[in-house]
Amino acid sequence: MEIRITDEKENPLLSRTEIKFECLYHGEPTPKILEVKKKLVAMLNTNKDLLVIDTLKPYFGEGKAEGYAKLYQDKKALEKIEPKHIIEKNLEEKAETEGEE
Repeated sequence: MEIRITDEKENPLLSRTEIKFECLYHGEPTPKILEVKKKLVAMLNTNKDLLVIDTLKPYFGEGKAEGYAKLYQDKKALEKIEPKHIIEKNLEEKAETEGEE
């Protein structure tokens, strides 16, 4: 899986950086949001708790997806602005499996 950042825009009013990216995964299944998040965190060299993947839209039959992520300056701004369902889908798998047991 390869990720290319296509656009990066500062949004000081909301204390975040908005990132549009392209994910290429020829011959592989569509990557999960958490896999893409881990790769973006490594690329941007940032804290995983401050990055939120908002959308990941695959193209039918192309092995390519467009995504939109938001990198917040602090946890307080993230929790104030982002809806709960977006935050929940970006949580680590460990937290999800512990809740099921």
